[in-house]
Amino acid sequence: MDQKAPPAGQGSSTLGEIGLQQFAPYLMNRIMGRYNDTLRQDLRRQGLSVPQARALAVLSVIDRVTVNDLSVYTVIEQSTLSRTLDTLEAQGLVRRETSQKDSRIKHVILTDAGRAQFALAWRPMQQAFEAMFEGIGAAEYSQFVSTLQKVLTNIRKHQI
Repeated sequence: MDQKAPPAGQGSSTLGEIGLQQFAPYLMNRIMGRYNDTLRQDLRRQGLSVPQARALAVLSVIDRVTVNDLSVYTVIEQSTLSRTLDTLEAQGLVRRETSQKDSRIKHVILTDAGRAQFALAWRPMQQAFEAMFEGIGAAEYSQFVSTLQKVLTNIRKHQI
């Protein structure tokens, strides 16, 4: 039988009663902040920002994605993503093409140079990922990812 999460935030619970170390959004934010800080220095040496690396990462897996969908996948606001793509395009790492079906839609495509640049960026990303999950077994990791996917479904605004 599926158990519901503890009633944190329901009724009269306060953040003080829940505690920061039991408040999942706080923990997720700290984890991602630390992960990004770990990457920032390595990426900077490659001439990339975290948002640029995030865009290249998504495009390395899902090529020819619309700008709107890329914004969702990268968790980057469209205005910031637009500037990020301008820079990546100027560096020859991505290109944007107008959709043949709808001229208002732009697709973003990873170039060969972009794929090579991401291959270099992947090493520190993978090392940070492995350090983050050191001592966590495959079953525990699988359950963690499953739980995160359920949480994402609960809060999802987009179908992707």
